[in-house]
Amino acid sequence: MTRDYVENYYLNQNYNCAESLLRAANDAYQLGIPEESFKLVGGFGAGMGCGTSCGALCAGISAIGMSCIRTKAHETPELKDLTTRFVEGFRAQMGSEACDEIVKTFKKPDVRCVETVLRAADLLDQVLGGQKNG
Repeated sequence: MTRDYVENYYLNQNYNCAESLLRAANDAYQLGIPEESFKLVGGFGAGMGCGTSCGALCAGISAIGMSCIRTKAHETPELKDLTTRFVEGFRAQMGSEACDEIVKTFKKPDVRCVETVLRAADLLDQVLGGQKNG
């Protein structure tokens, strides 16, 4: 579901990994994220610009938060479980949370990190149960 939107944003429109995944999740789950708000995750691309936490991982967590938090994180009991499942699943699939490690295996010259973002999209759908928000 979410992966259906990823390639358009990542490959066709040249958004980074974080922007692409959050935009794709917004489309798939009708999260209602305002256009201006996508700038909030732009700095997460390329592992926060320095190879640390993968931007797709950060954007997935952002999408989970947007999907389930109604008032505050501390008032959302399911948030911790959903986030933990996403992070642990990501780590298991990618072998790391760190961009500079993930790119060694998954980055390709012609399509950059699209495989990572697609895998993150599939994992996000698993964690969110494939159900649309609303």
